[in-house]
Amino acid sequence: MTSKVTYLGDLRTSSIHTQSGNEIISDAPLDNNGKGEAFSPTDTVANALASCMMTIMGIKARDLNVDFKNSTAEVTKIMNAEPRRIGAIEIVFEMVGVSDEKNRTILERAAMTCPVFLSLNEAIEKRITFNWN
Repeated sequence: MTSKVTYLGDLRTSSIHTQSGNEIISDAPLDNNGKGEAFSPTDTVANALASCMMTIMGIKARDLNVDFKNSTAEVTKIMNAEPRRIGAIEIVFEMVGVSDEKNRTILERAAMTCPVFLSLNEAIEKRITFNWN
């Protein structure tokens, strides 16, 4: 078992990661009858994409002996109305610490192979930007 999700009422859930015991609270968003006081389930999907891409880049960076610590990703989720679903995910990576153009290309290509990227429905537009500082 990966996790256990408990409905807490008032459109909120608690998810406990079985291995670590870490907890994620989710809340329905304001535009869907919720309070918007935590990540919504669709927010976590968009966030998972950025996190997964960074993790895969991190694995490859370790192999290349490069460090991009303190790089960031700004994530924007765009919802479609009919049917209500994620229409697009925009991620802008602000990458630091990698000056070699070849390594930058390798890391960008690696990011596009992350399991979340490959698992998302093709109807979800993925707008990915890498800014190398």
